[in-house]
Amino acid sequence: MLELKDICFERNDKKILDHINITLDTNKFYVITGPNGSGKSTLAKIIMGIEKPDSGTILLNGEDITNKTIDERAKLGIGFAFQQPVQFKGITVYDLLKLAKDKDLTKQEACVILSKVGLCAMEYVDREVNKSLSGGELKRIEIATVMARNPELAIFDEPEAGIDLWSFQNLTEVFKEIGATANTTTLVISHQERILNIADEIILMNQGTIQKVGAKEEVFDHIFKPKKCCKEVAVCEQ
Repeated sequence: MLELKDICFERNDKKILDHINITLDTNKFYVITGPNGSGKSTLAKIIMGIEKPDSGTILLNGEDITNKTIDERAKLGIGFAFQQPVQFKGITVYDLLKLAKDKDLTKQEACVILSKVGLCAMEYVDREVNKSLSGGELKRIEIATVMARNPELAIFDEPEAGIDLWSFQNLTEVFKEIGATANTTTLVISHQERILNIADEIILMNQGTIQKVGAKEEVFDHIFKPKKCCKEVAVCEQ
């Protein structure tokens, strides 16, 4: 279980996160959505320890991790996939998966994981994680590293970015599988309705605050409801 208590974060005198309070239960699939600039990615980075809140407390299974480093949080079972994956010159995909697993991993097991994210395993397992790979390929490899780690809390920042349609369809199945894993909480930042549709709960953010938390039936009306814009009626994203 992850608990965020009264989390605030400011940059350049602008409130990015304004008194965030939320609890993520074990073995649930959550999606954070909302307009650009609403604080979604910043919140994810604060959970991982990439950014530190100005105030508030973060608890993982009752333990205060507010001041713990990224490495310490990873050892406690938090995994993170960036919106823009990094490259690792000189490291193969197999090496990266072994590092993520942090224990023995056979090539056959690595190939199984790669196939789940839509990659032809034998073509990629020995490739170097460098600029020869496309953005979509790097994204899928990074998702595979999170799967290999089997974290207690898996965080994905806009995993659909740069991924082709076929792989995106496969991606929803990956999230269903992760969500079915015992004791794994999944947190995805996304605007995609297909991903929103498979969430146990949706967290709607706007202007650094949480507007609504609930099942899609409860939240969709808040996301897609019409409002007046420029004196004309239009459907605007909330």
